[in-house]
Amino acid sequence: MRGAHGPAASASRRLDQWLWFARLAKSRSRAARLCAAGAVAVNGVAVGKANHTIRIGDTIAVPQGGFRYVVRVLALGTRRGPAPEARLLYEETAAPVRLFEPSSGWTPLLVDDDP
Repeated sequence: MRGAHGPAASASRRLDQWLWFARLAKSRSRAARLCAAGAVAVNGVAVGKANHTIRIGDTIAVPQGGFRYVVRVLALGTRRGPAPEARLLYEETAAPVRLFEPSSGWTPLLVDDDP
């Protein structure tokens, strides 16, 4: 019988949906834009489409804030739950890498209390 490898063998999820479930993207549309821009890599290969399928064990590199996180998929999830539940979907494989440093000419805006 073809295709009878069980549900775990063929389990997969869209990348944009998983990034949203795992709270690595604030919205699903933001996750889709990251994928379309080529900012997300799966198993070391840049992804160009949000509908790229991922499986348990895949390694995903994704920018978030000023950092790039590399995580391994532990579960595919079924919903966007609270942060502690989302954290169970992945494990960080390396420390976050800073993508850019603030410019040397940048100084914080100081507010003068005297009118």
